[in-house]
Amino acid sequence: MNFLAHIYLSFDNPKVMVGNFIGDFVKGRNLLGQFEPEIVRGITLHRAIDEFTDHHPVVSESKRRLRPKYRHYAAVIIDVFYDHFLSRYWNNYHTELLSTYTSNTYSTLEHHWEILPDGVKYMLPHMKKDNWLLNYGKLEGIAQALTGMSRRTRHESKMEQSIVELEEYYEEFKNEFELFFPDLIRQSERFLRETS
Repeated sequence: MNFLAHIYLSFDNPKVMVGNFIGDFVKGRNLLGQFEPEIVRGITLHRAIDEFTDHHPVVSESKRRLRPKYRHYAAVIIDVFYDHFLSRYWNNYHTELLSTYTSNTYSTLEHHWEILPDGVKYMLPHMKKDNWLLNYGKLEGIAQALTGMSRRTRHESKMEQSIVELEEYYEEFKNEFELFFPDLIRQSERFLRETS
C-alpha cells in the first residue's frame, strides 16, 4: 500500500502513524536502538501491511493485469491505484474530512521532524505543498505521483503510462480494492491488538 493507506491503517495513533509512514525509509532489525517503542510498532506494522498485501489473492489479480507491460513495477503501481480509491472514497472509511485529516497528518509528521529519516525530510515539504494525500483522489494527482516515481527509478519503468490502464480497467481495480481493503483493515487491527 502507499502513503495514505499506511497512515489510515495506524487508526489515529500519532506515533504508530509516524512509524508506519517512514517504514520504507528505515532499514534493518535493530529498531529499538533507533526509535521509541510506539514508532517501532508503526514500522513493524508497515512491514506487516506490505507482507499481507504482497500475498493477497485479490491484489495478485490486480497486479496480473499490469504485469505484462510493467513487470515488477506492477506492485508499486497497484499500491498507488489503491491509494487513489481510498482517497476518492474516503467518506466510506473515515468520518473526518480528508482535507482536515491530511492537514493533521502533515502537522504530526512535522512535530516528529527530528526522528524522520533524511529521505522523508526531503520528500515531506513537496508532499505537503502539493497535498499528495488529498490529490491521490483525482486522476491527475495519481498521474503526477506515477510520473514522479517513474523519474526516480533506476531502470525504465513506464509507470507514468499506467494511468491509461487505470482508466481502462477502472471498475475492475475499484472492485478489487473494495474486496481487499476490509481484509487489510482487519489484519492491521489484529496486529495492533497483538502488539499492544
